[in-house]
Amino acid sequence: MASVDTASTSVPAARAAVWEDFIDIFYAPSLVFARRAGGNFWIPFLVVTLVIGALFYLNSGVLQPVMDGEFNRAMAAAMRANPRLTPEVADQFRQTGIRLAQVAGFLFVPVAIFFTGNALWLIGKLFESKQTYQAALVVAAYAWVPRILEGALNGLQGLFLDPSQLNGRFRLTFGVGRFFDPDTASPIFLALIGRIDVFTIWVTILLAIGLSVTGGISRSRAALAAPLIWAAGALPILFQALRTR
Repeated sequence: MASVDTASTSVPAARAAVWEDFIDIFYAPSLVFARRAGGNFWIPFLVVTLVIGALFYLNSGVLQPVMDGEFNRAMAAAMRANPRLTPEVADQFRQTGIRLAQVAGFLFVPVAIFFTGNALWLIGKLFESKQTYQAALVVAAYAWVPRILEGALNGLQGLFLDPSQLNGRFRLTFGVGRFFDPDTASPIFLALIGRIDVFTIWVTILLAIGLSVTGGISRSRAALAAPLIWAAGALPILFQALRTR
């Protein structure tokens, strides 16, 4: 007889319209992952990319202080590393950076989803997961759906908060990172502590649930994989932080 822990990963794959997935993922993620494990990855991938990218573009005006703060710290680090970098050249980079930042969501989100799916698939192998590569990408795409809500809330914060408080991206997070000044805190410390926030933890939990459902492993094994999934997501941010020290 199968144990309760193992049996809990077996979820019947009920039929549903694709649009229902983007609602069900908020309260019944196991059902979404079960019925879409072998489904089309491109649908959630494109929906999440386009919606978050559009929100990022629409929010770019009210979130300009955030982008300015990040750019100023990056350029200060670049000028320390290369004293020949003049303020005039830095201003040219700023103008280019502003234009790129407006469409950054369309560029960053697809890369992040693919990175997440690959990390999930590889980490799952450490826990004897039978998850296919396609299923890992599907889980990653749907797990990113809460980031749409995060993007909308970030825009509201940009409208109503004091712009002087928005001097870094972690100031927008719903977690520990927003309480640290990015101008004085260690970039490496902030890169780690900044991931202790509601939406990052939410996405990590969804990834663990998806790994359990599509990989055929128990919830307890998936829970052990969750910290590794969270840590894998910190690697790109840590790499960037090391460059701006």
